[in-house]
Amino acid sequence: MKPSSAFLLAPPLPARETEDPWHGTVQGCVRSRDDVTLAALPRARYRSALEIGGAIGLLTEKLQARCDALLSLETSDSAQARAIHRCRHLSHVRFQQMSVPERYPEQTFDLTLVSGRGAWWSLPELALAQSRILEHLEPGGHLVLVHWTGQTRDMRCSGHEVHDAFRQLAPKRLRHLRGEMEGTWRLDVFERL
Repeated sequence: MKPSSAFLLAPPLPARETEDPWHGTVQGCVRSRDDVTLAALPRARYRSALEIGGAIGLLTEKLQARCDALLSLETSDSAQARAIHRCRHLSHVRFQQMSVPERYPEQTFDLTLVSGRGAWWSLPELALAQSRILEHLEPGGHLVLVHWTGQTRDMRCSGHEVHDAFRQLAPKRLRHLRGEMEGTWRLDVFERL
């Protein structure tokens, strides 16, 4: 893994129905992490992107500039309401309340981003999410994973477990393009074969 000094060390806090249920703005960590995430994208532009775990829309608002269409999924009512308000002027951004992997959008995507959400999946849910992500990720499409690698009582697996599970799909189903880790944050970029 190539180190990156752009990640800050503040971990995400457990989800709660508060004004910012994912505490995405704590110590400015999302802005820095989001910048690293966007810089890691292999293409300048994507036709159809899926963001799993859009939270309050901070990354959504930045990511949309690189997408012709962007669908942001979130499970929290309050977080998604803030994201919708933040991106209300962006007609190519859609929002849907959906809990992956139980449900999954029907269309295909050339970019799928999972930012933090995987740590809340059980191992069987992670396996189902992998299957659904790959089924709906177009050949040559990119999968970006960004997770905190620490552990809280509320998390069902660590960020490392999520990333390592996808790494195990290489080289038969995914090509690993990039990996970075700084402190307690990990980023991996894959391409669908």
